[in-house]
Amino acid sequence: MGWLFKKKGNVLDLTERYKKQQEKIADMKKESEVKTSASTGIGIFGMPSPVTSTSSDSNYENDESEKRKKLAKRLMDITDKLEELSNQLYHLQQRLELLEQKSKVGY
Repeated sequence: MGWLFKKKGNVLDLTERYKKQQEKIADMKKESEVKTSASTGIGIFGMPSPVTSTSSDSNYENDESEKRKKLAKRLMDITDKLEELSNQLYHLQQRLELLEQKSKVGY
């Protein structure tokens, strides 16, 4: 999984992906509204009879919340691993500097 960064001057702009995600969410909401309005039928005496789709909506929301939880957990795991690797690199640098001082190679 790679991260792509767009540079604007000295600042990294990471909002493009977020904007695209927000647009997708807005499109999905519009599509669900269109489907809901199209799925209402005409009942007795010409009155519109709403079609109940609360179970599918709640399933969608549950799936969405589960995906968010999984993503949050995955991001936390990745962050922890990155922090651990960063600490290991720091300790290796410290060891290297100590060995250089003892052997007086780098000075």
